[in-house]
Amino acid sequence: MTFKTKLIHASLPAMFALLTASVTPAHADSVDDATAAVQSKMVEWRRDFHENPELSNREFRTAGIVADELRALGLEVTTDIAVTGVVGVLKGDKPGPVIAFRADMDALPMPEETGLPFASRVTAEYNGSTVPVAHACGHDAHTAILLGAASILSEMKSEIAGTILFVFQPAEEGAPWGETGGAARMLAEGVFDELEPEAMFALHVEPGPVGKIYTRPTGFLAGATAFKIDLEGEGTHAAKPWSGTDLPSLGADIIKAFSVIAARKTNTLEQPNVLSVGRVTIGTRNNILPADGVLEGTLRTYSEDRLSFVKSEVESMIEHLGAIYGATTQITYADETPPTVNTADVLARIAPALEATADLGLDADATPRPAAEDFSFFSRKIPSVYFILGSTKNFESFATAPSNHSPQFDIDESVLAVGAEAFTRIALLYSSAN
Repeated sequence: MTFKTKLIHASLPAMFALLTASVTPAHADSVDDATAAVQSKMVEWRRDFHENPELSNREFRTAGIVADELRALGLEVTTDIAVTGVVGVLKGDKPGPVIAFRADMDALPMPEETGLPFASRVTAEYNGSTVPVAHACGHDAHTAILLGAASILSEMKSEIAGTILFVFQPAEEGAPWGETGGAARMLAEGVFDELEPEAMFALHVEPGPVGKIYTRPTGFLAGATAFKIDLEGEGTHAAKPWSGTDLPSLGADIIKAFSVIAARKTNTLEQPNVLSVGRVTIGTRNNILPADGVLEGTLRTYSEDRLSFVKSEVESMIEHLGAIYGATTQITYADETPPTVNTADVLARIAPALEATADLGLDADATPRPAAEDFSFFSRKIPSVYFILGSTKNFESFATAPSNHSPQFDIDESVLAVGAEAFTRIALLYSSAN
């Protein structure tokens, strides 16, 4: 364990103070001025993307605008990565490391109920149905923020030591049926084959007061694993359960046993985990014990080790219970997204940039979030930091603020400047630290 890692777990404020004293950016005023200058353009971009949302792997218009804007800034631009992904390359005037920033571009197949004058009225085809489309997760803001940061940093080439990659990712919300996409596909298609970053950064707008930033030095967002458990036995009349296999009771016992695994077999004080069954399909009639059934659910964990352990416990438990009932059980996994785990040393290094940006303070040991994030495929490969921006208009409480993926989700557009400033300060601080 390095000196930095020991310090960040022992005393995050002490480490941040140490780094702030030794590596403070010399461009505080210029960053403030540059961010203010690009704010109106970020609002314009955000509203345009918001009014014209596009689903995963269909972000053609958005990607075209992004590519044109990056070329206008003089960046080297690569397009069509993982269908619609775009990467802009900014080379500083001084030698130094390669770092990357990511924004996701896709919207959701759901209606919008914000009442905004630029609210989406778009519909599109999704998995065989015509659906409304809305930016209900804030990716319109993320795209505008990263374009804003690129605009600012392209004017500061003389101060940048190294190379900055601006990665605009499609399909963070998941590709349609029968397709692949997102961060995993970008990596598979060699997005970093020529320039591999030594550190990568991403942000997300969420409910909370504007000016507050949240992160943590370890697992921050959950890994999500969908599972399906197939049950097989001998069907019989429900009046004679002894003559067959009681799969409904087996299903109930499995669901109850999951509470034991989640709350008694793991140390939830060390890190939380969630093991839930959301769909039970067993039987078609009240007086029939069926010969087969299915349980479907989700597993959320915050480290790869915990994921492996819980899987092992689940597999052992369902095999044991199946044997008691005289049934066979088989579990399969799908849609596996790993946990988003921040790199402690990298967070310690860039924390002063976040502190300088966060008018309401930096919560550097924030509560883990149960949502999953496709950025985890990047953070699994590259030392990374993921942070969250409070973004609610007239914030009063988390209980009343519309959440991401809600039809009412919206942002206070002043958060665009917060995000662009944070990315800019990270880039300049990381560069000066080298």
